[in-house]
Amino acid sequence: MTEPPDHAAARPGFWQRRRDRFVAEIHRNREGGHKVPTWLLAAALLAMVALWAALILLS
Repeated sequence: MTEPPDHAAARPGFWQRRRDRFVAEIHRNREGGHKVPTWLLAAALLAMVALWAALILLS
């Protein structure tokens, strides 16, 4: 007779693969090496929101 498959060696399921990708992305982000500094991205976002608000308030 054949034995039941070993679940520990089975292919990981959808949620496990998703969690593994999420953890890997967090590790990559913590390593640094960003091409654009975070403060510059925050300043660009703030400028866009300010321009959008000015367009709404001054029109």
